[in-house]
Amino acid sequence: MTPALTSLEFRLLNDWQRDFPLMPRPYAAMADRLGCDEDTVLERLAGLKAQGHISRVGAVFRPHVLGWSTLAAVACPPERLEEVARIIDAFPEVNHNYEREHAFNLWFVVASADGERVAQVLAEIQRATGLKPLDLPMLADYHIDLGFRLGGQLVHSHLDAASKSVDTAQLRGQLEPRDYAVAAVLEEGLEFSAHPYANLAKRCGMSETDFIARLQRLLQLSVIRRFGVVVRHRELGYTANAMVVWDIPEGRAEEAGQLLAAQPAVTLCYQRPRRPPDWPYNLFSMVHGQAREAVLTQIEHLHADLSRQLGVDRLCHAPLFSHRRFKQCGARYASLSKAA
Repeated sequence: MTPALTSLEFRLLNDWQRDFPLMPRPYAAMADRLGCDEDTVLERLAGLKAQGHISRVGAVFRPHVLGWSTLAAVACPPERLEEVARIIDAFPEVNHNYEREHAFNLWFVVASADGERVAQVLAEIQRATGLKPLDLPMLADYHIDLGFRLGGQLVHSHLDAASKSVDTAQLRGQLEPRDYAVAAVLEEGLEFSAHPYANLAKRCGMSETDFIARLQRLLQLSVIRRFGVVVRHRELGYTANAMVVWDIPEGRAEEAGQLLAAQPAVTLCYQRPRRPPDWPYNLFSMVHGQAREAVLTQIEHLHADLSRQLGVDRLCHAPLFSHRRFKQCGARYASLSKAA
């Protein structure tokens, strides 16, 4: 059940998940719209973060532009789960780590400056745990992360033709050393102070004006997909969350991804590689909900609609409900800032 929130808290969590003010005093601008004072906004946001409702206020970056990342999983004996999770969490390159319902029961994201380091981390995890990870880098993204609207209705959009045609290599070529420096200082998100951009700019050796201009540029380039409040779903009552994996016929993954991304129940949708014989699935989607049975019903509706639109009798799919969250934070880009 969604925890009780005041009207002000609800709006702070809901209204600024994107289009966060890019001006010297962002929290004062929020206060003006909310009809309160800046100190109240700062106090309430700090309280929501302390309660775990907010992960951070900051940037969600487009994958494979500032660095490289992969989704990985290991099949861990249940009695070793906490031990293995601690080993994996100790790597600073790991930013998400969840237990899910499947033989592959520990799922984590590894992000670093380049693919070589990501591969090294996976190899080190295998040596340290004796478990070989699945390596499932994203091949295509069919859902833009525009946030998670509370109260049921998602801020939802799938990729348009222009977004799909983004050449990440070309985008990387437009980046400058200071862009990496900005990404690095945003790792922990904005602090709750009157002039958060000025304090971050100082760490980059930049003026506040230049720092804000860099943020605007990265947003315009779509290197930053979203800038604002990043909420934690579980603490806000969305505890029945399933990563639904699909075995889509060859050559039809993009079509299926676009169809799934257009469904209001789907919060994320990506294409990833199969890893036969252990992993036959090539399309990943997320469905967030407050009750398991409701989520399962949504998944069955998705399956029926997708099968009909693709003209197949039945698609092999599986819901991997999340149990424990061992780690969740933003991707680390500090190593990239050395280029600055």
